[in-house]
Amino acid sequence: MTVWSFITGAAILLLILVVICFLLYCGYIHYIHMKYDHIPGPPRDSFLFGHSPTIMKLMKNNMLIYDTFLEWVEQYGPVIRINGLHNVLVLVISSDGVKELLMSPKYTKDDFYSRIGVLFGARFMGTGLLTARDYDHWHKQRRIMDPAFSRTYLIGLMGTFNEKAEDLMDTLGDKADGKCQVGIYDMLSRVTLDVIAKVAFGMVLNSLHDDQTPFPRAISTVMRGMVETRNPFTRYTPGKQAFLRDIKKSIELLRKTGRECIERRMKAIHDGEDIPVDILTQILKGAELEGGCSLEDLIDNFVTFFIGGQETTANQLAFAVMELARNPEILTRVQSEVDEVIGSKRDIDYEDLGKLRYLSQVLKETLRLYPAAPGTSRTLDEELVIEGVRIPPGTTVMLNSYIMARMEKFYQDPLVFNPDRFHPDAPKPGYAYFPFSLGPRSCIGQVFAQMEAKVVMAKLLQRFEFELVEGQSFRILDTATLRPMDGTICRLRLRAEHKSKK
Repeated sequence: MTVWSFITGAAILLLILVVICFLLYCGYIHYIHMKYDHIPGPPRDSFLFGHSPTIMKLMKNNMLIYDTFLEWVEQYGPVIRINGLHNVLVLVISSDGVKELLMSPKYTKDDFYSRIGVLFGARFMGTGLLTARDYDHWHKQRRIMDPAFSRTYLIGLMGTFNEKAEDLMDTLGDKADGKCQVGIYDMLSRVTLDVIAKVAFGMVLNSLHDDQTPFPRAISTVMRGMVETRNPFTRYTPGKQAFLRDIKKSIELLRKTGRECIERRMKAIHDGEDIPVDILTQILKGAELEGGCSLEDLIDNFVTFFIGGQETTANQLAFAVMELARNPEILTRVQSEVDEVIGSKRDIDYEDLGKLRYLSQVLKETLRLYPAAPGTSRTLDEELVIEGVRIPPGTTVMLNSYIMARMEKFYQDPLVFNPDRFHPDAPKPGYAYFPFSLGPRSCIGQVFAQMEAKVVMAKLLQRFEFELVEGQSFRILDTATLRPMDGTICRLRLRAEHKSKK
C-alpha cells in the first residue's frame, strides 16, 4: 500500500466518523425536540440551530433580546421554549412560576452562573455570593456577609454617601451652564465606583476625576463578556479573539486589585491595626470561620461586590434622570418633596431618607421599567407544571421582571412611567416585581443600593434642572445589566436658589 493510499483511506475513515457523529448529534437534537415540543414557542429558525440565529442577529445589532421574548410570550403564552442547538431554555412569565421558583431554596441557579464564575476560561466571580450554585455553600457565605449590611453599618455609610455625592455635585456644577452636554451615565458610574471602593474595601479610587483609571473600562469589558456567553460560537469566532483577550486582561486587573486589597487588610489585622467592619472585613472573617478558604475564594467575593455595587446603582440612577427629564410634571413633584424634606442642607441624614416617599416611588418605578438585572434562572431537578405546561426535569427556567413589567396582565398602561403605582395604598401584582430577585437568594445589597441612590438623586434634584439633549434614542443596552444606550446626555442648570451659592 502506498503512502498516498494510506492517507486517502485514513481521510475517508475520518470523514465517515465525522458523518456518523454528526448524524448521531442530529438524532440527539431530534430527541430533544420530541422531549420539549409540547411546550409552546415560535417556529425554530432551523432544525440544528433552533432560535440561535434570531438571538445572534439581535445581539449583533445591539437590540434587546427581551423585547423579542416579550413578543413571543404575548403570541404563544406565559411558558415558552427557546431552542439553541441541543439546549432548551424555558421562559416562564407567571406570578405562580416566580413564587414557586424563587421563594424556595430547592431550585438551584443554572449553568449560566458557572459560566460567569469562570468567564471564557478565566476565573471571574468564581463561587462567590452571586455565582455559588450549591445552596449550603451560598448560605454559609450569606450568613457571614449579613453583618456588613446591617442597619447599624448602613447608617454609618451616610457620611461617605454624602461626601462622594457632593463631589459629583461640584463636578456637575462646573458644567451646569445650560449648554454643556453631560454624559450622566458615565458620571454616575464613576461616582458609584468610588463609593463601593471606599465603603466596602477602604480603597480611594477617585475615578470621578481620573480619566486614566482603568477600572470603568475593565468593568464594562467583563460585563460585555457576560453577554457573550449566550453565543456558543464566541470562542471560535476569529474576529472575537482580541475581545476575549481583553476580557481576560480586565479580569486579571480586577482580581489583582482584589488580591492586593485583601493582602493589605490581612497585614493590618496581623499588625493589630483598627479595621472597619466593612464588606472586606466580613470576607476575611468568613475565611476564618469557614476554614480552608483560599485566597482565590476571597477574591471571588471582592470581584462580586466591586462590580455589583457599582453597576446596578449607576444604571438605575441614569434611567431615573432620563425618565424625570421626559416627565416634567413628575420632576416638579419630586423636586418639591426634596425641597420640603432636605431644603438647602448639604448633608442628608438617614432619617431624611424615610421621608422621601415619592422619591422612593420614582426609584421603584425606574426599576420596574428598567431592572438593572432583568431576570434570573433556575434548574429543575424534577418535573414542574406551571400554567398547565409540563416542564421536564433538568430544564433551565428563566424568569424575567423586564418582560413582566411591560405586560397589561400585570400593570395597567405598562409603558407609562407612573411612580404612583408604588404608592402604599395602590394595588400591586403579586410576584411580578423582582429587580433584586426574591426569596432566600435575593440581593444582599438592595438596601445599600437604594440608600445610595436616594442620596445621589436627592442632591441632583436639590441642585439642578436638567433637560435631555435632542436626538437620543432611549434604547436600552444589554451588558448583562441594562443601561441607557446613549448614556443619558443632558444639559444642566443650577436651580435658582443655588445660583447665588455657586
